[in-house]
Amino acid sequence: MAGSVALVDGDELVSEYLLNIDITHSERLLLAIDCVTRDSKISIDKVDGFAVSIGPGSFTGLRIGVSTIKGLAYATNKPVVGISTLDALAENISFTDYLTCPILDARKKQVYTALYNRDTKNRLRKLTPDLVIDPRELLKKIQEKVVFLGDAIKVYHTLIKEVLRDMAFFAPLNLRLPRAANIAKLSLDQFKKNNTLDLNTFTPFYVRPSEAEEKFKELL
Repeated sequence: MAGSVALVDGDELVSEYLLNIDITHSERLLLAIDCVTRDSKISIDKVDGFAVSIGPGSFTGLRIGVSTIKGLAYATNKPVVGISTLDALAENISFTDYLTCPILDARKKQVYTALYNRDTKNRLRKLTPDLVIDPRELLKKIQEKVVFLGDAIKVYHTLIKEVLRDMAFFAPLNLRLPRAANIAKLSLDQFKKNNTLDLNTFTPFYVRPSEAEEKFKELL
C-alpha cells in the first residue's frame, strides 16, 4: 500500500512524499509527482533522469509505477534506472551491525525477501537474490541476530518471535516502509555507470509468475 515519490539533487534530498493507505497507485502517483515537483519549484523537464522500483511487490503497483516512469521518460527523453524494492528497503537500516531482512507480504502465505549485512567498507552487501518464500522456510535460514522491516511484519510478527525469539528485532515504524529517497540514492551510482534501462523492453521484476500466468500454464 505504500507509495513514495522523491526528488534528489546529487546526494541532497530535495523533497519526498509517502502515503501508506489502501488507494491504488493509479489514483495518487501522478498527483504525488506533481506535488513533489511543484512544491520544489522544479519542472519535470528539468529532471536529468528517473529511477523506479522494479520489484518485487504488488503486480499492479509495479506495472503502474513502471508505466508512469516510461511515459515521463519518453516525454522528456531522459534515462531510467531500475532498483530492487528490497534493496531500497534494506537501505533504511544500512547502519545496523545485525543481519538485515526486509519482508514484503507476497500473499499466498509467502513473503518477498532477501538477506543483507555490511561489508568491511561499511557498505550494504546483498547475501541472497530476491526471493519469494514461505516465511517458515526463511526463518530456518537465519542463525544470527536479525532486524526485520517491511509490511509483512504485521502479518508474521508473532511467528518470527516464536521461531527466533531473542535473535529477532524489528525496525521502528518510521523505517519499515520502502522510500523513494532510497531508490534515488541507489540509482545515482547506476546513472554514473550508465546502467540505464531500455524503455522498449524493460519490465517489472515479479520474482514469481502472476496468477494469470499460472492459470494459463495449467491450461496447457
